[in-house]
Amino acid sequence: MNEKDEIITAYITKYALTMGILEIKAGVCHRINSGMIAEVGAEHRSCYHGEGKEWHRTREEAVKRAEVMREKKIAALKTQIKKLERMGVK
Repeated sequence: MNEKDEIITAYITKYALTMGILEIKAGVCHRINSGMIAEVGAEHRSCYHGEGKEWHRTREEAVKRAEVMREKKIAALKTQIKKLERMGVK
């Protein structure tokens, strides 16, 4: 982090399906990539890449992304269940 990094409240969806949406203070790493943030004040600082995928500037955006992730996971699990049902035991 340096003094030019923008400090924001970010909403993390990277782990939304296992831990929920996380709210953190983070610095936008403009000098590296404006789509990257680094957590501020944490003992073990985490970095997130991809605004709109792993992190969001508003809770509303994060909730929309988490819903898309949830729907995709449900569809993948339904496909897996159908495949398992067709397999049967011989």
